[in-house]
Amino acid sequence: MVGRLAISPVVPAITDEFGVSNAAIGVALSGMWLAYGLVQYPSGVLADRYGDRTVVLVSVGGTAVACLVVALAPVFPVFFLAAILLGALAGLHFSVATTLVSRLYDDVGSAIGIHNAGGTVAGLATPVAVAWIANRYGWRPAVAITAAIGIPTVVLFAWRVRPVDPRRIDESLRDRFRLEPMVDLLSRPSILFTLWLALVGEFAWQGVASFLPTLLVERHGYSTALAGALFSLYFVAQGIGQVGVGILADRLGRDGVTAGCMLAGVVGIAALTLEDGLVVLAVGSVLVGFAMSFGPAVLPRFFEEMTADERSAGFGLVRTVYMIVASLGSVVMGFLADRFDWGISFGFLAVLLALVAVSLAVNWALDLDY
Repeated sequence: MVGRLAISPVVPAITDEFGVSNAAIGVALSGMWLAYGLVQYPSGVLADRYGDRTVVLVSVGGTAVACLVVALAPVFPVFFLAAILLGALAGLHFSVATTLVSRLYDDVGSAIGIHNAGGTVAGLATPVAVAWIANRYGWRPAVAITAAIGIPTVVLFAWRVRPVDPRRIDESLRDRFRLEPMVDLLSRPSILFTLWLALVGEFAWQGVASFLPTLLVERHGYSTALAGALFSLYFVAQGIGQVGVGILADRLGRDGVTAGCMLAGVVGIAALTLEDGLVVLAVGSVLVGFAMSFGPAVLPRFFEEMTADERSAGFGLVRTVYMIVASLGSVVMGFLADRFDWGISFGFLAVLLALVAVSLAVNWALDLDY
């Protein structure tokens, strides 16, 4: 998560150095998220064949190396390709780890919430650390901080985490990529509806993660350091929200909690775009952070519709599908900001979140059971 978030707080410095537009940076970030999404399904297949531990080691170590390449990029095309490599290597982790905790714990929402909150530690520390280093030494050393986190993590993980036997070591990789089982899984109405929920939520998450600091700097005139602090506040709210949303979803129902997250996002985006006061912007950051904590309420819906044997590759498959589409969040946000302004760009996200809340209300009112 440090690797994927280290770029966002220094977008203005990167655009200045390479002489490119927000839309161009948005394309690079969308490429990163697209690569992240594309490897979700293969990561589950590889974990079944080679083991969870191996996949995680490759992901964390590779992410650290890719961030060094981003930081050393001499021209924008190299930066662009390095960002895509970063997304692909980072993407190997999430599906494997989430499927693992879903197998180990009965309260799946709570378990996923606690697991996802680990990434929020990075969300809390990264913007402040990156902004401080960037102000003092420049954006390149700020992005390279990922290696200082990733390389020791690889050593500790390899040392302390025991290998686990792969689950499908004898099954050929070709059989795992047959089209028919994928189509069967994705054609289930409940899976399709959950894909819609996850797709919009992830689209919004990526847009906010890519450009919230830039919104605060360019629309409201705050310094990079203060924007980074508000970005960290957003992740604090998201971290607390991940755990709370998971617990509430297990106890009160997933759909009602999901709708509450989406509506909080609508209100939070309104505060971030319509007001300039620091207190209002802080409240808006908290509300949007809570909204982006939707995962523990939405993701268990997938596992409820899959058999135990389907979960590793199946969850990776649906992650790939909605992450590919959601990866457009960065480029769409950057384009709308360049063509109109940041208010229109973030307002578009608010409309999408409202549509999710409406679709959940219709599903409940008509008793559709999707």
